[in-house]
Parts: sequence; structure tokens; C-alpha cells
Amino acid sequence: MPSTDVPSPAAAALDLLDRDRVLAALDPPARKLLTELDLHQQVDSTNAEAMRRVRAGACSGLVCSAEQQLAGRGRRGRAWVSPFASNIYLSLVWEFTGGVAALEGLSLAVGVVVAEALGDCGVPGLQLKWPNDILHAGAKLGGILLEIGGDREGGCTVVIGIGLNVKMPDSAAANIDQNWTDIGSIVSPAPDRNQLLAALLNKLLPLLPAFADHGFAPWKNLWSARDAYAGKAVVVHSGEQQLAGTATGISDSGALLLDAGGTLHTIVGGEVSLRPVA
Repeated sequence: MPSTDVPSPAAAALDLLDRDRVLAALDPPARKLLTELDLHQQVDSTNAEAMRRVRAGACSGLVCSAEQQLAGRGRRGRAWVSPFASNIYLSLVWEFTGGVAALEGLSLAVGVVVAEALGDCGVPGLQLKWPNDILHAGAKLGGILLEIGGDREGGCTVVIGIGLNVKMPDSAAANIDQNWTDIGSIVSPAPDRNQLLAALLNKLLPLLPAFADHGFAPWKNLWSARDAYAGKAVVVHSGEQQLAGTATGISDSGALLLDAGGTLHTIVGGEVSLRPVA
């Protein structure tokens, strides 16, 4: 069940999420678009919980967050380290018409507004890695995972999952197998998680109807301004295949443009990852 209890002083010291505090910090446009704020102590993953709610009839504007994920997931089947009361684990449900084609560039637009929201909370210098990572000084601060249900050619429902490292405990960090950082390492003291969650929703909720109307175009230049790998040598991995070249930006639909030996390749998302050349 959603948690609505007022936290005790000990709970407050843990920086627990508080529904009333989040709602009080929402701007009117975001509050109007929010249909339900579903807070949990513990779930397998917020995306999985949001998908279950969709199957039970939940609609656009459902937000699911939790203190801890027992089976948090990133892209390409990777585990997402999700210790208790330490980070942001957030999933947002939205319905789109026009099928999967209407969603081109959505993960990139989400990355833009996540970076903007964190900037509003005093977190500077954030960059974006195609197609779904938030970086600071080359280290991963957060990630985005989109999952789609319904009719892939017509009306479909998207669950937008966001994980952000806020104050990662050393004991949990030992399980992370890549270069990472957290907000507490960038700014001190770190903003509290209720402030962060509200700031994210203030940007994310208005983004979605605007994206449905206009597509990725309004966010392309904003994403490009934060592109961490523009002009750099990279390797794109897709299954067992690899393609090396120079990242030259993104297309109008958000695909990666890769110059490999003078041939320009257009690479769409999916089970694809990008890594810098060592």
C-alpha cells in the first residue's frame, strides 16, 4: 500500500519520502497532470510495479516511487543498485497515440528535463550520454529506462523509469561495476529526496503532453548542448557486433550519428550501448 505516514524524527534523519511534502512542492501544471503518487517502502522495481498498475487500469499521470528496489533494472538487463532511502527510484506512466514511432527521441527528451530539474536543485555541470544516461565529469549519475505496453502501432502506454544516485552508501557502491557518482559527491549538502522528486515531476509531467504534440524537435538542441561524446571516438555495441567511429551528434529523431571511416551511420536505440574509446 502507498505510504502516507508522517515520518518520525528517526525516519526524517533517513530522508524518507513524504507524500505531503512532495505534493506541496509541485507547481500547478505538474499537480494538474499528476493522477496518483504511489510511494512504497519496498518493491521489486518501480517500473514493474507501474506496469502492474497499468494492467489493473492505471492511466496517464501515475507516479510510482520507492525507498528501495529489490530487483531494480537498467537497460540491457543490467541490475540497478537500489539501497534503502538513499537514491531516487521513479516510474511515470503516460499514454501516447501513434504507436512506437511517436516515441522517437523520448528517452533523450526525458534526459534533458532530468538534467534541468537537477540544475534547478543546485546540481551543476550535467551531461547526457546517448541514449539514456545522465553523467557528471564522465561518471554515471543516473539512467532512464522506457518500457512500452499496448498497441505498438496505435495507442500505447509508456512507463518511464528513472534512477538517480543521491547518497550512495559505500556498502552498496561495491556492487556497481562502472564509473559512477552521486549527487552528494557533487554538492554538499545534497538536496533532500523530496525536493528532488518534486523537481523531477515539475519537469517530467509537463514534458509528456508537449512531447505528444510536438515530438522530439523542441528538445534536440537542448540535448545536443549537453552531449558528453560529441566529436569523440566511441564504440557502439549491439549484441555481438561492434562499430567504432566518431560521434557526430544526433538526428532529428534522436538517433545517434556515427562517422565510421567516412561513412555516416544512423543508429537507433534499443539494446545498444555506447562507450568511449579507451
